[in-house]
Amino acid sequence: MAQPEGLAGRRRLIVTADDFGADAAVNDAVIRAHRQGVLTAASLMVAAPAAGEAVALAREAPTLAVGLHLVLVDGRPALPPERVSHLVDASGAFRNDMAAAGATMFFHPVARHQLAAEIAAQFAAFAATGLALDHVNAHKHFHLHPTIAGLILRIGARHGLKSIRAPYEPAAILAAVEPRTARRLADPMALMARVLRGRLRHAGLRVPDQTFGLRWSGAMTAPRLAGLITHLPPGLSEIYLHPATVDAYPGSAPGYRYAEELSALVSPQARAAIDSGQVHTGGFQTFVGAIA
Repeated sequence: MAQPEGLAGRRRLIVTADDFGADAAVNDAVIRAHRQGVLTAASLMVAAPAAGEAVALAREAPTLAVGLHLVLVDGRPALPPERVSHLVDASGAFRNDMAAAGATMFFHPVARHQLAAEIAAQFAAFAATGLALDHVNAHKHFHLHPTIAGLILRIGARHGLKSIRAPYEPAAILAAVEPRTARRLADPMALMARVLRGRLRHAGLRVPDQTFGLRWSGAMTAPRLAGLITHLPPGLSEIYLHPATVDAYPGSAPGYRYAEELSALVSPQARAAIDSGQVHTGGFQTFVGAIA
């Protein structure tokens, strides 16, 4: 793994696997992609079914940078459901209607109190693993929500939070990799991500200049991954994927090509693109304090 000395104007890259701990198939893929491929970081779901196994595997892979993947949608809470009643459905799982749930979090004082408690519980659960906190992000980018972002800043400060993802993905780079990729004329998520990036940097956090993985989520093929690495602009970039050894496991997203994303991470093309482009790789903490 490259070191950050003399990185002014250079291309720096974090390659992250989300959903670490979701299933044994994900955990196996993360470790394989790190040991045999170009994966440098993973984001842990602390309340997921295979989180304990993920932590054990991470302890055996000290060069893997592990962060917190906050889950506030499409999953189960770390706290008992009755303590977050405004955030969960009748089954005790988080509500999946993100727009309505987000409105409740913003306007309802009890929901905001419960949200703060759940975020604090997930930070505490990560701290209890003994792993160093490399970064934080949220499942389905729910930290674009201003209330969630504010709570992450406040609660994360107590846990040594230094780095976080802002999902800003420049369309021009995607088009350079795959010219037939249609550009979005007006992407509200991109605007929200740029606003979030400014807010996070103002708070003193290290945030990548651009993050790739949104447009091709669940479909990051080897040519796409190698192409993104080849066309990386100067500065700090993150590419995130969802590798697994199988294409379906409990809770997996329909249509995601998980095994193909694992293949992309261990492909010779990805390694060659990093080596030939002299791209410096690492976790978020590798680049804290580096000059852009």
